[in-house]
Amino acid sequence: MDITLIVGVTALLFIVIALSEPLSVRLRLPYSVVLAVVGAALGSAALILQTMDAGFGPDLREALALPIKSSVFLVVFLPTLLFEVALALNVRRMVDDWVPILVMAVLAVLAATLVIGLALTPFSSMPLVGCLLLGAIVSTTDPSAVVSIFRNVAAPQRLMRIVEGESLLNDAAAIALFGFFLTYVMAGVPNPTLLSGLSTFPWLLGGGLLVGLVVGRAGVELMRLMPGHPLAQISVSVALPYITYIAAEELHVSGVVAVVGAGLLLNLSGPSRLAPSTWAQLRELWGLLAHWAGALIFVLAALLIPRLLGDVRWHDLLLILIVALAAFASRALILWGVIPALRVLKLSPRVEPAYRAALLWGGLRGAVTLALALAVTENALVPANIKREIGILATGYVLFTLFVQGTTLRRVIRRLGLAQLSPLDLALSNQVIAVALQNVREEVAGSIREHELSRDIVRSEAKRFGQRLENAVQRAESTDEIPDRERITLGLVALAVREREEILSSFHEQLITPRLVEGMLSNVDYLIERTRQQGRDGYRSAARRSLTAGPMAKIAVVLHNRLRLSVPLANVVADRFDTLLIQRTILRHLHDYIDQKVRRLYGRRVSDLLHELLKRREEETERALESLHLQYPLYTEEMERRYIRRTALRMEERQYAALLEDGLIGPELHKTLCDTIEENRARSQARPRLDLAVHKDELIRQFPLFAGMDDDQRAALSKAMYTFYAQPGEILVRRGDPARRVFFIASGAIESEIAGEKRRLGRGDMFGQLSILLRKTRSAQVTSIAYSTLLALDENRFRDLLARNRELQEAVIESARARGVQLDMDLFPPLTA
Repeated sequence: MDITLIVGVTALLFIVIALSEPLSVRLRLPYSVVLAVVGAALGSAALILQTMDAGFGPDLREALALPIKSSVFLVVFLPTLLFEVALALNVRRMVDDWVPILVMAVLAVLAATLVIGLALTPFSSMPLVGCLLLGAIVSTTDPSAVVSIFRNVAAPQRLMRIVEGESLLNDAAAIALFGFFLTYVMAGVPNPTLLSGLSTFPWLLGGGLLVGLVVGRAGVELMRLMPGHPLAQISVSVALPYITYIAAEELHVSGVVAVVGAGLLLNLSGPSRLAPSTWAQLRELWGLLAHWAGALIFVLAALLIPRLLGDVRWHDLLLILIVALAAFASRALILWGVIPALRVLKLSPRVEPAYRAALLWGGLRGAVTLALALAVTENALVPANIKREIGILATGYVLFTLFVQGTTLRRVIRRLGLAQLSPLDLALSNQVIAVALQNVREEVAGSIREHELSRDIVRSEAKRFGQRLENAVQRAESTDEIPDRERITLGLVALAVREREEILSSFHEQLITPRLVEGMLSNVDYLIERTRQQGRDGYRSAARRSLTAGPMAKIAVVLHNRLRLSVPLANVVADRFDTLLIQRTILRHLHDYIDQKVRRLYGRRVSDLLHELLKRREEETERALESLHLQYPLYTEEMERRYIRRTALRMEERQYAALLEDGLIGPELHKTLCDTIEENRARSQARPRLDLAVHKDELIRQFPLFAGMDDDQRAALSKAMYTFYAQPGEILVRRGDPARRVFFIASGAIESEIAGEKRRLGRGDMFGQLSILLRKTRSAQVTSIAYSTLLALDENRFRDLLARNRELQEAVIESARARGVQLDMDLFPPLTA
């Protein structure tokens, strides 16, 4: 075939795609329906041209026939569609509805396969396994058809998430079932056992997800190594879904699940690894690629419709109706049977009846179903009668969903009231309009003065705009008052979203490392979700959670306390210090955001409360920073110097960019200056070394008990002591434990409980000495109530120190007197020089 002709036909398809979009708007039909009609028309024209000899050359007839294989859909187009949907998902919000999503994506596919297969068997010439194969083929909903329609009617976001999650995941389940049942109908191929099928299914899904995550992480790291080359990073993203799909198929796991896993991983880590402009370009490119792929897959699949329906009979129409009714019944069984049951068992959030009705009617089938049916008709080992019925019934059912459900889905959603704003959103929208118009009036007034426009025109337009503003204000005031509780929740969510933007801004200014920004974004996303669910209480608890040390910090402390490994602890301290420092700065910026944006929208009462909540977070952050300063004074000083250097470099970089934009310096000089900044920035990124030996000596100097020691004595004591770090809530001494060590509190606070009486000890105090002197087991339980740094001595070294330090003896006697214990002086060793 002439390559020029192929290129021409491809260009023609893109023209068809371009014209179909405005045509769908004019006809008020779903875009996918118009594409299906156009594709079917082109396919019919191709069949007609193949039968004609006069006036058309063989190349033209062959080009218009477009002999498309099922592999084109499954390998070329499907990964593109799934990858883009995975990139566009709000993954963290989708977690709230993961149970109904998995039910619709996996259990609904199984139910549809069984119900359709069993319902069709009495009326079809195919055996049961052939009917089950057809059930698997038609059980997958089409992502491009369903999602595009729901987006066009402004359906609720939660409904969109469930639909997108289902469409994203059910292809994998359907394709796995398709492969399992296909082997049963192929002549000469050993039939698998049901047990082998059930054991293979989890491996297909789990193995596919693992491959997707591994390849996706490798792709993200490769993109991270090219920070100054956005086009190269975007090129890696284009290759990622196809490499993932091929790798998964070679390992005999689900390529579809692997592509989804890689897309979700890039979705979560991309914003924190790529520059904002690069991420925006990447998303735009993938939106365009998915648009082309979705349109081409529909047009090319529709080209096959005349071929697949070439031998349709009246009895086939009855079978198509049976398939449609069985598909509705199976989907209704899941939506009105399984999901409410899971809700009763508290395993799933509530899915409103209107949402379930929309999901029932929104189960459109499309190109994936046609591609699987085509794969059956291409298989030489499948009997001819099974090929015929599967091709006709699958194609007929796809057309039924598109032309019956697809054309009426908008109307159904509106009839269910899902395209309308909630009372809260409606009230909020009126206030938003009023505030926005007030801001517009101020900006327009300034623009009019600048351009010196005609006074008469200005006066008439000002009157017209003033009337519009007055109407907007009246609507806002006449709307039912939004409860303060809802206003507070909305304001806190807005603050948390702004906090997320500030974190990303700090990252792109290179004030935060990629590893830290992922953790901070995860914390703020948790903050947003808990605030949406529980309002003010959720905001407080999530904010406190972000300040607590994670499991890695606890492991690092254990490694240091037990094995004297200080490197993990140094990294944890540096990460925590950087995080708290950035968070403190961001919280201060949020006060300005409240005054500039939130107050005009939600009122003074709400903004004052938000200020108060932010101040509490600032105080908690300050306390956490102070505890770090007390625990690691020298190290945190070095970390502060490092932060100041990085901030200064960023400001210097901005100055050079402004000079370049104003034309005061040329690109060559700007490049040289920026290279110097990058060199200095690389040096400033190096973290100071946490020298625990120096740190311990500095802590000992702070104790009044050891103030009279000379340098040699302090050095010997430093060598004998070891540093012990404790988390809030950590039990340091348990009642009944043998007395082996004495602790000196360098920073933080602990609580000692004896016989129901609690005492608090702080910096400079010691505990554990009386049990050693009296040779008794511990009578108190001691718990750290803050991030605490302790110096510990074992029994022998403590007694040796006691024999050489009068101040320590007096401190021990005083502590015993405070607890009502009289110590015999014979317990003390005689003082030595």
